[in-house]
Amino acid sequence: MRLVHDPAADSPSGDGTDREILATAVDLADSIVSQTRGLMFRRSVPDDYALAFQFDSTKTRDLHMLFVFFPIDAVWIVDGVVQRVETLRPWRSFAREKANLIVELPAGTAADVEPGDRLVLEDDRNR
Repeated sequence: MRLVHDPAADSPSGDGTDREILATAVDLADSIVSQTRGLMFRRSVPDDYALAFQFDSTKTRDLHMLFVFFPIDAVWIVDGVVQRVETLRPWRSFAREKANLIVELPAGTAADVEPGDRLVLEDDRNR
């Protein structure tokens, strides 16, 4: 699985030709345990890594950084459209936004991602 960024259609690079792969090593937090743990207690993640939290519905979702030892970029997404992007600091940050998908990436990875852009998980096994 990989995470692909497609800039908004109204942005200068949003013509669909500037799709960018943000992560090629994507883990799905698909259980209560994995969603609760998130990135807690890890000392680092690879540069091409993403942790994705997929939900069945859209509602306000919280992220905290307790027991997370490194900064991350967090992206809240509704139906493939980015709602919010924020860099969260270790131990101190807390943020919330509506989403049916949240993605956590190494800090700086989502620097070019903006609200209105598309961010999609793609299955790359069939490529």
